[in-house]
Amino acid sequence: MTQQQAMQTTAKNDFVEIKYTGFANDQIFDSNIEEDAQKINPKAKERKTVIVIGQGMVVSGLDKTLENKEIGKEYEISLTPKESFGDRKRELIKTIPLSVFHGHNVLPRAGMLLTLDNMLVKIVAVSGARVTADFNNPLAGKKIKYKLTISKKITDDKEKAESLFTFFLGFSPEFEMQEKSIKVKGPKNLETLINHCKVKFQELLNKEIIFEEAEEKEEKHEHKEDEEIKN
Repeated sequence: MTQQQAMQTTAKNDFVEIKYTGFANDQIFDSNIEEDAQKINPKAKERKTVIVIGQGMVVSGLDKTLENKEIGKEYEISLTPKESFGDRKRELIKTIPLSVFHGHNVLPRAGMLLTLDNMLVKIVAVSGARVTADFNNPLAGKKIKYKLTISKKITDDKEKAESLFTFFLGFSPEFEMQEKSIKVKGPKNLETLINHCKVKFQELLNKEIIFEEAEEKEEKHEHKEDEEIKN
């Protein structure tokens, strides 16, 4: 950590790059640091993570603690279930007819994790024509700890825009930074998703998003007729 970094502290709405490892009951469940991530998945690679402090991009307890932190200093942050992934709730353990799964071409087995109604579900048991499914977050009720370093503040507007697009859309579309706006180009079906981002871009970057439908790239084939020489 440099002397310049030590003098910097964070504030709400700062864009920051973080390096972190998350532990649930002292077992790693997530990390963007290659060495730690490979303890979960041997093929995992280091990945860049940029968030905006105070905007709910991480669990609430962690989000609150990121303000007034020094750049470059490592922190260890312990969170209660309420501050992280919530308490386990008995009402989220439900019995579902087996036919519902068959209707989605799924053969449920105990221990299986799958997505149902846009929620991550763990199959607890399969008995006859009934399936017991747990809709609690897999990390609910667990003690959560993060080892985290805020490596730097992001000051470049283009990099900020890329991080917001990635958070809201899962990817960064083609865009052009302008003085008071951001021009986004893409297929027509992207416009609706972009419109959902407009308020946050105005709030955090003070820039309006302008969507422009990209022209479809069509391959042009030249058809040449062969001349037949008739004798």
